[in-house]
Amino acid sequence: MKRTTLVIPILFFLIACNDVYKPRENITISIKKFKIDSTSIRAIEIVNDSSIVYAGSKGDLGILTSSGKFIGTKNIVTDTIIPHFRALAYTKDAVFALNIGNPALLYKYQNTNIEIVYKEENKKVFYDALKFFDELNGIAMGDPTDTCLSILITRDGGNTWGKIKCENLPLIEEGEAAFAASNTNIAIVGENAWIVTGGKKARVFHTSDMGLTWNVYNTPIVQGENTTGIYSVDFYNEKQGIICGGNYLDKFGNSANKAITKDGGKTWQVVSGNLPPKYVSCVQYVPDTAGKEVFAVSTNGIFYSKNYGKLWEKVSDEGFYSIRIYDKNTAWLSSNNVVAKMVIN
Repeated sequence: MKRTTLVIPILFFLIACNDVYKPRENITISIKKFKIDSTSIRAIEIVNDSSIVYAGSKGDLGILTSSGKFIGTKNIVTDTIIPHFRALAYTKDAVFALNIGNPALLYKYQNTNIEIVYKEENKKVFYDALKFFDELNGIAMGDPTDTCLSILITRDGGNTWGKIKCENLPLIEEGEAAFAASNTNIAIVGENAWIVTGGKKARVFHTSDMGLTWNVYNTPIVQGENTTGIYSVDFYNEKQGIICGGNYLDKFGNSANKAITKDGGKTWQVVSGNLPPKYVSCVQYVPDTAGKEVFAVSTNGIFYSKNYGKLWEKVSDEGFYSIRIYDKNTAWLSSNNVVAKMVIN
């Protein structure tokens, strides 16, 4: 009983501190670019405070430090196939990269060795994103090849992968798929994963037990055409999340392309309707800001919100595909032929 009476006040104290966090009113950014020739880079993940791992469209895979040093870079070719990577994840033991297109090839890169740990041949195969819950459990998602999304699961740290049968997943709607825009079709908090779709239908698929059971929820994001829908998702905690997207072919048009949830993805509220950013390829919360500070990027520029994504300020005209945020002062970006470090003040 004594432990219970101590825990409750501590929880209330932490919640109170979280609620009163004061976001930065104004920020400035500086960007340091690192050129990588002849590649499109949509998949980056932060390793530590001074380095990231990246994967690109010419089979290129490696680590880049903030000083501009490339470590262990590989240019992969498999039976004349040059994998086009848009999905990437890592554990303490290995880096994993998954290509788009047929055949799907999932590579494990460990101690300078490359091996294929999953292969799938299907004319419809197209994988979009890859993440790990922890050191053993990982998940990848892709477009449907049958009546459901393609979802791969590993339970052994990425050594073996299996595809979930459609009988264990919600059925896909006609014309529903996903976008391999920035490796952020999947968001993970604890044992929860949220997967987002687009096209003729824009929905959020949710599992609370690392892929064993699933629910699916409708969203108000623009949908109905092949290029409309949700391009990116992030969750700050198990309840608070944000989805962004729009229409790739109408990047400045008016549409419902940003929405937030306070109930774990069951319901969504459109925010900043018909206001910039009007197309988003990647959205990410800033850590340790109570979910108030958010960044979004696209080829239209870099945008910052200090109020949960409800209103946005453009902080740069430079366009990028993807962003990953290390802390309140450091982020990384990627685009065509470029990986960049962003300092936030």
